[in-house]
Amino acid sequence: MALQRMDNVGIVVEDLDKAVAFFLELGMERDGEATVEGPWVDGCVGLEDVRCDIVMVRTPDGHSRLELTKFHHPSAIPGGASAPNALGYRRIMFAVDDIDEVLGRLKGFGAEPLDEVVQYEDLYRLCYVRGPEGILVGLAEQLR
Repeated sequence: MALQRMDNVGIVVEDLDKAVAFFLELGMERDGEATVEGPWVDGCVGLEDVRCDIVMVRTPDGHSRLELTKFHHPSAIPGGASAPNALGYRRIMFAVDDIDEVLGRLKGFGAEPLDEVVQYEDLYRLCYVRGPEGILVGLAEQLR
């Protein structure tokens, strides 16, 4: 049997409402929510007495989803380094129509480019911003 697709990327956050609001402002759409707990969750994630709230958001084309999770029990633990060159998960990149317009909308969340909006050849305008709780988000505007 062949791999079908990547279903979602999971991100654990402390402030679920703020994270959801950020990704909705970016242009994602709410795709469901639930509180999960019980032996099936414990067995799946390898923890005991799990209880967490999950909100799924998806891109408007329906192809990509994020699972935003707030752990109530056990408590979330601090992650590793958040530098763009640290090992492990580093960022989520989104294709956008107008990078300047998106940056303007995300300013209300304190999202500013890490350095500057740059142009890669005549193909893309690109930048990284920090979302809620330090989530690194890349924005890419295709120029042609």
